[in-house]
Amino acid sequence: MIKGFAMLKIGSVGIIEKDHLEEVTTGNKIVCGPFDAIVRPIAVAPCTSDLHTCYEGGIGERTNMFLGHEAVGEILEVGNLVKDFKVGDKVIVPAITPNWNALEAQRGYAQHSGGPLSGWKFSNFKDGVFAEKFHVNDADGNLAHLPQDVPAIEAVMLCDMVTTGFHCAENAEIKPGETVAIIGLGPVGLMACAGANAMGASEIYAVDCVDFRYEVANKHYGATHYVNFSKAPFQTQILELTKGRGVDKVLIAGGGLTTIGEACECVVNGGIVSNVNYLGHGENITIPRLAWNVGMGHKTVKGGLTPGGRYRMEKLARLLQTKKLDVKPIITHKLEGKFEEIAQSLAMMKDKPANFIKPAVSIKW
Repeated sequence: MIKGFAMLKIGSVGIIEKDHLEEVTTGNKIVCGPFDAIVRPIAVAPCTSDLHTCYEGGIGERTNMFLGHEAVGEILEVGNLVKDFKVGDKVIVPAITPNWNALEAQRGYAQHSGGPLSGWKFSNFKDGVFAEKFHVNDADGNLAHLPQDVPAIEAVMLCDMVTTGFHCAENAEIKPGETVAIIGLGPVGLMACAGANAMGASEIYAVDCVDFRYEVANKHYGATHYVNFSKAPFQTQILELTKGRGVDKVLIAGGGLTTIGEACECVVNGGIVSNVNYLGHGENITIPRLAWNVGMGHKTVKGGLTPGGRYRMEKLARLLQTKKLDVKPIITHKLEGKFEEIAQSLAMMKDKPANFIKPAVSIKW
């Protein structure tokens, strides 16, 4: 039997036991194939997308599916054709685990291997990492060695928060000296801020309504201006602060169906709006006609799922090793234990206590 913390159905979660790991959309049993690995988590973290999945039905109904897609772990088993990993290795497990022999991977979009967003397997259509063990396909391509000098509870931020935030900045093609707005200062938004700062952004307009989050963005990740959207529409404030010009790039890590359109109102002609926000409900994204300059303003809107893979994870891990990136400020709540603590950490994501950004759980076996 395998014990874990699961989505029981939309609106309901709990700790359950299952006979085997499975692809929950098909009911097929998952085994360790020749290129695969079985991993036990040693540090995990919940994500806002877990909330969208569980409580909004963002990907549809799922029954008795182990949750979670952010983990650092220890390898329990490897397939006989795995070359670079062995039992006992400590590994970083990306949230996105593509099939690297897929045509989409050869096109440069491995995260969509097998179909749209299908590189996102854990707690989407396959049992996730909040369990006593979990399965990783294409181990040589999807696992990354955990450096000895990087704590597991910090490395787990690389799995999704860092890579997604940096991907948002990368998709915006930020050039040195450009002005950037960041919408939403959760952990992904803060990592988008860090990414924009590393890419040379000059002024960074950080949009949120929680003063504490801006203090973190300003002190640690390069934000220069605070735009509190509870006081007035953020696009109005940005236009006022920039004397009507707007910003070169807008990075969206939070908001709703109208946020992309609102971002178009304050990005310059020729600018880029880059979205990594998971839109978990609703039907249509709205972009006002005039905000897009009646369709001819050379304003580009991009939406992207972060890449996965060993190469990217090991690059990002080097940022922690060299102290070029510090993720400790976004881990505001550290827990230690097993599944009850995972449940508590997900409840924190939902309830958001004071001075909260991101919880993480060290698993004790």
